[in-house]
Amino acid sequence: MTESDNIVAETAERIFADLADAQTINHSKDTSWKAPLWRALSEAGLPLSWVSEENDGSGASMADGFSVLNIAGRCGIAVPLAETMLAGWLLSQAGIASPADAMTVAPAHPRDHIKLNADGTLSGRARSVPFARDAKHIAVLAASANGFSIALVDTTQGRIAPGFNLANDASDTVSFDNVRPIAVKPAPQGFDETSLMLMGGVARSLQIAGSLESMLDISVRYANERVAFEKKIAKFQAIQHNLAKLAGEAAAALAAASSAADAVANSSAFDDAIFLEAAAAKIRCAEAAEKGAAIAHQVHGAIGFTSEHILHRYTLRALAWRDDFGNESHWAVELGKRVAARGADELWPLVASR
Repeated sequence: MTESDNIVAETAERIFADLADAQTINHSKDTSWKAPLWRALSEAGLPLSWVSEENDGSGASMADGFSVLNIAGRCGIAVPLAETMLAGWLLSQAGIASPADAMTVAPAHPRDHIKLNADGTLSGRARSVPFARDAKHIAVLAASANGFSIALVDTTQGRIAPGFNLANDASDTVSFDNVRPIAVKPAPQGFDETSLMLMGGVARSLQIAGSLESMLDISVRYANERVAFEKKIAKFQAIQHNLAKLAGEAAAALAAASSAADAVANSSAFDDAIFLEAAAAKIRCAEAAEKGAAIAHQVHGAIGFTSEHILHRYTLRALAWRDDFGNESHWAVELGKRVAARGADELWPLVASR
């Protein structure tokens, strides 16, 4: 890790520790905590980490941004940080300057498609767009006659049907009915919806891995504090076994997500190697989220399900993030298709090269 990575990670950790304490947020009666948190994140340049200075961003590296996403996952925050980072990255692919406000990205579902019409307007529907109602702008990848284009859209120009994910965070349906974008430019050659889904999948994988780390920390701490039958429950073999399994799932998720992030950070194109890394990471992290959340709640018993306890802030978000930018079933099928198309003789060299 470079000195720059350390600075960015330490800045993110400090902001989250000061303004996004899970217990404080969980006991908050309103969302007044969001404004100062977002202001601090913006002043540090974190939401536009992947936007160059020429396009009004902070010009941080891909690795810097990925470290921020992992830390954000460990904090289980409910603000559109990852979404703004992805939107800024998408706009940068076409050289479109990013606005300073919160953004999100569309489509966020692999089966949704948005079209750029001949008159320059956008048409289509995007489901499960995270934080659409809270964002000021949406970065849109749209199919056009000559490939794909990237557009910046004022959120008020689209029709938003409010929705929620498992964690009760905004996950909205956005309809584009001949919406005229603020700016639109062609996407780079070879850039398509799969590229966006893969990048979003890596982002969610890192967040899931971070949330699993927090689940493990919380569960170990609870097991060492909770007393049953005159001894700490951490002394029971069944609990020890469960915590070991949770640690294994957290480690596997972090390894898969970090490997995918490193591959993307050191590649200039979304080729087969990146597809393998990103798809495998999303599949493995999604599986770890399901298994890890179950184990964490088993260790806590009924207390972990209550609204007063912070555990659900991590388990529910990890489970919700599984579905964004393609769930594990989608990527398992697509990965199988990709491997089959390459042929049996090409599988081992591709896997071994990673």
